[in-house]
Amino acid sequence: MDEQALLGLNPNADADFRQRALAYFEQLKVSQDAWQVCAEALAQSIYSDDHIKFFCFQVLEHQIKFKYSELTEVQQQLIRETLITWLQAQMLNPQPEKTFIRNKAAQVFALLFVTEYLTKWPKFFFDILSVVDLNPRGVDMYLRILMAVDAELVDRDVVHTSEEARRNTLLKDTMREQCIPSLVESWYQILQNYQYNNSELTCQCLEVVGAYVSWIDLSLIANERFINMLLGHMSVEVLREEACDCLFEIVNKGMDPTDKTKLVESLCQVLQSAGLFSIDQEDDVDFLARFSKLINGMGQALIASWTKLVKSGDIKSAQDTLQAIEAKVALMLQLLIHEDDDISSNIIGFCYDYLHILKQLSVLSDQQKANVEAIMLAVMKKLTYDEEYNFENEGEDEAMFVEYRKQLKLLLDRLAQVSPELLLASVRRVFNTTLQNWQTTRFMEVEVAIRLLYMLAEALPVSHGAHFSGDVTKATALQDMMRTLVTSGVSAYQHTSVTLEFFETVVRYEKFFAVEPQHIPTVLMAFLDHRGLRHTSPKVRSRIAYLFSRFVKSLNKQMNPFIEDVLNRIQDLLELSPPENGYQALLSSDDQLFIYETAGVLIVNSEYSAERKQVLMRNLLTPLMEKFKVLLEKLMMAQDEDRQMALADCLNHAVGFASRTSKAFSNKQTVKQCGCSEVYLDCLQTFLPALSCPLQKEVLRSGVRTFLHRMIICLEEEVLPFIPSASEHMLKDCEAKDLQEFIPLINQITAKFKTQVSPFLQQMFMPLLHAIFEVLLLPAEENDQSAALEKQMLRRSYFAFLQTVTGSGMSEVIANQGAQNVERVLFTVIQGAVDYPDPIAQKTCFIILSKLVELWGGKDGPVGFADFVYKHIVPACFLAPLKQTFDLADAQTVLALSECAVTLKTIHLKRGPECIQYLQQEYLPSLQVAPEIIQEFCQALQQPDAKVFKNYLKVFFQRAKP
Repeated sequence: MDEQALLGLNPNADADFRQRALAYFEQLKVSQDAWQVCAEALAQSIYSDDHIKFFCFQVLEHQIKFKYSELTEVQQQLIRETLITWLQAQMLNPQPEKTFIRNKAAQVFALLFVTEYLTKWPKFFFDILSVVDLNPRGVDMYLRILMAVDAELVDRDVVHTSEEARRNTLLKDTMREQCIPSLVESWYQILQNYQYNNSELTCQCLEVVGAYVSWIDLSLIANERFINMLLGHMSVEVLREEACDCLFEIVNKGMDPTDKTKLVESLCQVLQSAGLFSIDQEDDVDFLARFSKLINGMGQALIASWTKLVKSGDIKSAQDTLQAIEAKVALMLQLLIHEDDDISSNIIGFCYDYLHILKQLSVLSDQQKANVEAIMLAVMKKLTYDEEYNFENEGEDEAMFVEYRKQLKLLLDRLAQVSPELLLASVRRVFNTTLQNWQTTRFMEVEVAIRLLYMLAEALPVSHGAHFSGDVTKATALQDMMRTLVTSGVSAYQHTSVTLEFFETVVRYEKFFAVEPQHIPTVLMAFLDHRGLRHTSPKVRSRIAYLFSRFVKSLNKQMNPFIEDVLNRIQDLLELSPPENGYQALLSSDDQLFIYETAGVLIVNSEYSAERKQVLMRNLLTPLMEKFKVLLEKLMMAQDEDRQMALADCLNHAVGFASRTSKAFSNKQTVKQCGCSEVYLDCLQTFLPALSCPLQKEVLRSGVRTFLHRMIICLEEEVLPFIPSASEHMLKDCEAKDLQEFIPLINQITAKFKTQVSPFLQQMFMPLLHAIFEVLLLPAEENDQSAALEKQMLRRSYFAFLQTVTGSGMSEVIANQGAQNVERVLFTVIQGAVDYPDPIAQKTCFIILSKLVELWGGKDGPVGFADFVYKHIVPACFLAPLKQTFDLADAQTVLALSECAVTLKTIHLKRGPECIQYLQQEYLPSLQVAPEIIQEFCQALQQPDAKVFKNYLKVFFQRAKP
């Protein structure tokens, strides 16, 4: 072996050595006999370096996985002998191998097992057992090999081909027949031998039992001697977690519902008599988490049995099973309420399913009602934050608690389905008690009280948030709680979690303010002062900016009395943050977008006259325009790139804010009614010069483009005079991404104004195409994935543009470009349909082709177009689907084929019998299609129902492909 290259296997080796080692590994993989050198090195323990041993196993692994069938009988025998020799050496070595080597060796054994067990090596396990006997190092390897075999056969995370799945089923069936009883016996011997003196091997063996129990005969494990041994392990500290998991797998095994109930009950009895149900005496939380998972498995298994028994009509057994379930509820509740969230989280599944049973029962017993109430109280208690929760810097623990809260929310929703009245009463009690004394109550209790009110909105569903009408009891209860929330003063509580919960709840129940509008001013003040938008925490301010915009939008006309006051109070929050370092604005620019939108909504929805609205809108937008002009001048002079970027960002924010105010308008009508057209036209004139700025083009263009999109909706044809010069600037020295984002703007204009913009489109059509072709023809590096993707997206945009032009009845835009240009455009469409393996673009190309045939394919079409149809469009309809890359199993490709069918149908519609004659006598014979198939094809094409032909075409190409 290349000793120099092997040095690079060490993780601490420098990059060159590591590179050389990788290259050497690739070389050995393709070499004919390199595996023999590695096999010899392993069998004779030539190398002591761990990384080299691992490397040798990797080479063998590659040989077995990919090239095993190329070996002779003798060579295959050599691999078997090498592994057995290596295994024998493990028991004699002074030191055991590192874990990562043992695991890799086990994987190689398992690969060989999968390859040879059914044919060459039926005694695989017996040979291994005869070598290892009860030697601890041998047993360790034997157990690792068993886990690796299980991973090959039944690991759910590995995606197997149907061939591998069939092979795995056959392997398992053969093992069940030939060796499983012996393997189970060996596990029993190992457990008996090592349970008191080698906890590591015992745990490993228990893991093996747990893994195999899902697919072997359960009676081999679920019998007195095994279960008694497992129960013994349940009281040994170092073994009990693994024993718990093993019992869980036994309980989880699929079986007849009556048998399952018996199995679970017998296990429960022995666990209970062993004192394991007295969990209040237990302080090992890791064990209790596993124990909770086991009880959860038992509970869910019993519930699954109950469901099956009810379905099959076995009422007696179902009743017995329900009793068994009820008997576990007390323990379930103890685990649910446990202070450790992992223990609690592991039992939620059982709890959820139990409530589902209660939901199906017509009458609940007193005990069942008490259980529901107990679950409810447990959920309320467990929703509470603990002291350690870090609100300022949320890490992994906090994320886990947020997830756990989501699980509890599901329980609360389920409780609401079982007993909405009880849930409402319980929440009301907790809420009122807490809010009466919020000043002296800890934050987590106040937060959870408000949180529960918030959660009721989803737990007690109504249509369109109408919580305050309909069912009087419910409406009154929620109204009382909301009144308490907004009048109690709790919004002043000094903790971010309470503050946020307060505002979230106010916005969730915005319909309350339609019933009691007198509370609006109080809540608005909370939004606007130090409790909301001016809170000390940036995280709170950011969330409130969003909630404030939702609140104002939802109240609509009820905001009228407060508009001017609110606009004055948010004045300072609308200021454009200067690009100076060190300036700390209250809100980020993303947050300010919501404030601008809110301001726009307040003005537009007000009952003021159009004049007043215009004045207010001008007051809102003029500072942005003035700032923009100044900043643009500064940018033109800026030398330093960081400074340029900061200024460009700031300019972009200004444009973005102006765009956002226009979201209050739905169309041109509303802009006109408010007298705001002029203000936005002024904005346009202010922002457009940024397009000719040579610096930071991408940022500036992107902002102005978005503004133009909005203005096309708000100002309609009033925008048109600005479009030509804007387009001209945007097409100057642009890149793929610029063009890709510019084309949707042109598409929007084309689709909206159609013939109105025909002269403009005719003028800019070829400049746009030249810009596109220039970018597409730029040479790119072979492996540059992102450049390839950008080109693909640009190509799609280009075809989408042609589709918009032809689809908007403006084919004259293309026709008037001169014969040479028209031909060039048409060839790009043919190329898009046939040459690029991109079904999305291909579909668009066929749509364009069928549209052009529809418009130009008749007798009075442009000169030479009929020729083009037969020479290029018809062949494209066959060449594209015949390509290897045209995958008829892919949904997008099928859509492309469907449009291809439409194109052929349209050609037939426009050209009639002449088209059929051409296909029958010239084109299809040139593809060597059999005469009877040609006949069949032409008949299908002439069917009046287009669907018939679409279906036929798919079958036609499926048959035609090799």
